[in-house]
Amino acid sequence: MDFDAILTRVGEIGVEVGFKVLAAVLLWFIGRWLIGVATGLVGKSLGAKGVESTVSKYLVSALSVLLNVALIVAILGYFGVETTTFAALLAGAGLAIGTAWGGLLAHFAAGVFLLVLRPFKAGDFVQAGDVTGTVVEIGLFVTSIDTLDNVRTIVGNNTIFSGKIQNFTENPTRRVELVAQLNHSVDYKQAIGVLQQRLAEIPNVATAPAPEVHILEFNLAGPVLSVRPYTHNDNYWQVYFDTNAAIKDAFGDAGYPVPETHYHIQRAA
Repeated sequence: MDFDAILTRVGEIGVEVGFKVLAAVLLWFIGRWLIGVATGLVGKSLGAKGVESTVSKYLVSALSVLLNVALIVAILGYFGVETTTFAALLAGAGLAIGTAWGGLLAHFAAGVFLLVLRPFKAGDFVQAGDVTGTVVEIGLFVTSIDTLDNVRTIVGNNTIFSGKIQNFTENPTRRVELVAQLNHSVDYKQAIGVLQQRLAEIPNVATAPAPEVHILEFNLAGPVLSVRPYTHNDNYWQVYFDTNAAIKDAFGDAGYPVPETHYHIQRAA
């Protein structure tokens, strides 16, 4: 056995494989850079044509996935793996992939429907998939939402699409829902008038529809008023907190007694 010949051959193979690996690495980085340039140009082109950012980001993400798959196939072909063989392997593993990625494919399909049906777009304030916040991006498989406490939350598209979606931004005005507890001794008509006057003084409260103040229910402490001013979505929380303060100040200035629970106990004869 000629060990020198074997070592020489091993060295030649090592050099050949090393060059191929180096070339594949260079091809990967160059390909990734070109993909970034291509998707960037497509994104800018879509933006220049007035395509909405939600749709634009989705299309760019889909293009990026396709180009990356093509790059991987090209690198495998460079190593001598036939693309037909690669396709056959994918087809043979189709059932296993379909089973393992069933949920992922469902999220992908739901993302397409979210773009077609347009229940919301990037920048809308929504409640979707049991998450409330501002939509950052609708991706291929997931949607990114920034919650009220500024936490980036990722929700699967199918989770959103298969559940209830509330879009708080769709309508120009939104109603604030609050209650005001009265004491039994307070004239509710006077209290309603006092509150309506105070609500009209709160900045950004809409005049049409006008604020609503009505008796909502009764409890052991007295009547409960529903206090419902309307405002633009951008001013919702400012009006919400200002209305709470207005209820406290209005009742305090009017000298209304603090609501107390009363029980009447009757002794048996």
